Amino acid sequence: MTTFNNNQNSTSTTTEKPVIQEHLRQEKLSFNLALNLTRISAIIIITILGFFMSGKISETTAVTASEIASKLVIVGLKMTKYTNERRDK
Repeated sequence: MTTFNNNQNSTSTTTEKPVIQEHLRQEKLSFNLALNLTRISAIIIITILGFFMSGKISETTAVTASEIASKLVIVGLKMTKYTNERRDK
């Protein structure tokens, strides 16, 4: 049977709590960043589609702008993933 020293156990708990809270805060920020990047990309692509359908921009311009919006989101998500991996080490 294992016994724990209550004083030592409570000390480790009080030092671990701020670390866990900081990890949770950073996870929320990463999630919000990824979600907002996706939202912005969707808004940009829908706007581009509207301009294309109304004939205000050419097909080439629409495709190029959509690719740029998608690549920006991909770069942002990769940065978020990299940051999460570094934090977990």
